[in-house]
Amino acid sequence: MREPVKRLVEAGRVLAVQEDQDGRRSARITLQDGQLYLHPLLRQPTPTHAHTLQESEVVGVLEPSCTLAFLDLGWAGSTRGRVTIRLTPDTPLARQFVLLCTGQRGHTFRNTKLLEVWDQGQPGEWVEGGDYESNDGEGGAPLLPDLQGQYRESGQAGAVWAWWRPGDPRSAQFTITTRDRQDGYLLSHVFGDVVSGLDVVRAAVNHSDIREVTVVDCGVVLPL
Repeated sequence: MREPVKRLVEAGRVLAVQEDQDGRRSARITLQDGQLYLHPLLRQPTPTHAHTLQESEVVGVLEPSCTLAFLDLGWAGSTRGRVTIRLTPDTPLARQFVLLCTGQRGHTFRNTKLLEVWDQGQPGEWVEGGDYESNDGEGGAPLLPDLQGQYRESGQAGAVWAWWRPGDPRSAQFTITTRDRQDGYLLSHVFGDVVSGLDVVRAAVNHSDIREVTVVDCGVVLPL
């Protein structure tokens, strides 16, 4: 990245924007530890002298074969860490996950809670989240009309998957496995894997009340 552009990004003066009938939404682009991040589209004031890019053009540079998304988790009043997820190439659940990390369709995982921990402390432990509608586990309608696809199976810690069935009104919710299974059972509809920050998810699972854990920010990693 050229130095003048780098300085603009570091100063928070480069935004991706999307116009619709309700006005303009904008998304921050940040540079952290040598990585370029696109944050979700929000209705927020545009800083003076900001440089803007069309959000569709920014998202268009993502490589479907190696898309990285991120979730920043927080509880007890502070952000605890970033979870980076490598998405399985070109599957509907992965594309839907990107939409909810970027807010392209108006909805986002930002400010959603983690909902429930299953098999806590046991092999196969997993945590559920992603209800962008009601934030209580009852919502999370799909953003895409057809989520059927070729999905992997996995019983390993770090797998990101969905309890998806055709017609399920909660198909946007996601699940992260935090401990390896030891019974040989493989979970279906795996659409990604945690590549960094699994320790953050495990710390969240051990928090006294999982519903106090919030996705305080989210987005995707942009190629440099």
